[in-house]
Amino acid sequence: MILAGGRATRLGGVPKPSLEYDGGTLLAHALEAARGAAAVVVVGPDAFSDAMPDSVLIAREEPAFAGPAAAIEAGLRALEASGSKAGWTLVLACDMPKAAEGVGSLWEALAMHPAVEGVMAVSVDGRKQPLLGIYSTAALEREVDVASQGSGLTNSSVFKLLARLNLLDVDVPAGSTDDVDTWEDAAALGIDYKLEADVKSQEETLEDWCRTLLQAFELEGVEVDINEVLAVAGVAAHSVVRPAAPLTTFIAGYAAGMARGIGQASDDASMNAALDLARKIAKEYSESGTDAE
Repeated sequence: MILAGGRATRLGGVPKPSLEYDGGTLLAHALEAARGAAAVVVVGPDAFSDAMPDSVLIAREEPAFAGPAAAIEAGLRALEASGSKAGWTLVLACDMPKAAEGVGSLWEALAMHPAVEGVMAVSVDGRKQPLLGIYSTAALEREVDVASQGSGLTNSSVFKLLARLNLLDVDVPAGSTDDVDTWEDAAALGIDYKLEADVKSQEETLEDWCRTLLQAFELEGVEVDINEVLAVAGVAAHSVVRPAAPLTTFIAGYAAGMARGIGQASDDASMNAALDLARKIAKEYSESGTDAE
């Protein structure tokens, strides 16, 4: 199951599956990582169907852009409708061009621990990546059914969907979980995408918008680390639920302003401390399996 339906907001809307890496698109690399599967489904826009073999199934989460948990549900439904009876399902985000290097490690770990309900990749810096994992198909279907009877999976967290599964964390080779969320990520991986000359890059637009906001609030002297703010928003979106991103950054900014206002620290120190705390809490929240309603 390849998830390819995000908005790519931090890439200015440029579709991640179409980005090219090492001679092929990210979607092509994801399909290669899933080579040998009994059935493959890509959950994303129909626009990518021309780039895929006829044997690959196409599905779409409902509503569109409802998040990866909803996409997993859509993928499972499509595989079930196709008659696929595989006992294990590889779940893979299409924006990790080196994921194939980690898939082998996951299968090896699963072979040595057949009693678990799945294996999840862990990067070299200790971050869990649920969108590079192999899970019991029956267990996934069970949890999707439970969620469907409750609040559903729209904008829900994948960690929450998997919280009750007996999973084994597996260390994967360095770079296996590197994904493309920003143009900086793309550049670090050697992905080069040329925007039209008359269109501002996303970074330029964000910097311009940041200056506009600071001027409007008479905060011209305040330095804002845009990449750090976006990084914290990304952690909150992945670890809690997607709408947690703006809420988290708002509360962190409010807390930083309060700390600065009472003289606890400078602008930079207050903001850095607030962002660090927000990131820490978001990670702990996901790892605790807290029920986020």
